[in-house]
Amino acid sequence: MTRLRDLARSYWVVIPAYNEAETVRDVAMRARQQCPNVIVVDDGSIDGTARALAGLDITLIHHEENRGKAGSLQRGFEHALAHGALGIITLDADGQHAPEEIPIFLTASVNAPDAFLVGIRPRDKRKTSFWRYGANRVADFWISWSAGRWIDDTQSGFRLYPATLLRNIDLAHGKARSFVFESEVLIEASRVGTPINMIAVGVAPRMGPSPSHFRPVWDIVKITWMVGGKLLSRGMYPVGLYRALTGKSLCEGSRQRREGKSTAQRQ
Repeated sequence: MTRLRDLARSYWVVIPAYNEAETVRDVAMRARQQCPNVIVVDDGSIDGTARALAGLDITLIHHEENRGKAGSLQRGFEHALAHGALGIITLDADGQHAPEEIPIFLTASVNAPDAFLVGIRPRDKRKTSFWRYGANRVADFWISWSAGRWIDDTQSGFRLYPATLLRNIDLAHGKARSFVFESEVLIEASRVGTPINMIAVGVAPRMGPSPSHFRPVWDIVKITWMVGGKLLSRGMYPVGLYRALTGKSLCEGSRQRREGKSTAQRQ
């Protein structure tokens, strides 16, 4: 436990927030209990998000105008890297990610300090919306193809970005990129040889009254457009498609065997 607390001092948590006044304080407080270095990026909120954080021992970065999630993440990354972060953990401000699971990422990073860790939510918990789940699965397919390996939950915002990765890539992060950024970084991580490891995490319903800022149709169109450009630049990358599909089959086969074994043991 002492080693984990010491490790946490070298990592930073970045929480992008746009109109999350109802939930952001609770999320930030709980994150602060797990890691002493917490940044909340208030992305031009008009509901008092910044005021809700008053008195907390965190770093608050405020955007006068909304810059989108990509711009918020980039601003947080820059601040954390400038202060010597070895890695940066991101989670959403709406309460769906449990800050108490931050140690899972820290523990995994001990054995793989240069790995990009992605929190994979239980599939049944991701089916709260037919359209959103369908859009996410479409994104999983295209991004996995371009990355050359299967990634089961490409739209998860609960991640650990190693500093080595963030210093080796330079992605556009304007407002138009928004959720495209989180998809593109998976592809670029694979291209520069950064290991991508998946970490099982939980997920809770959004606690706040505001809806998700992810737009299933429009954002998936933009993500697919970005991925299509990358595939065309590599001659449609047939090897990547093969690796993604065979990797998916292997992952699903392993999961089915584990579930079958568990069922047999219960019987």
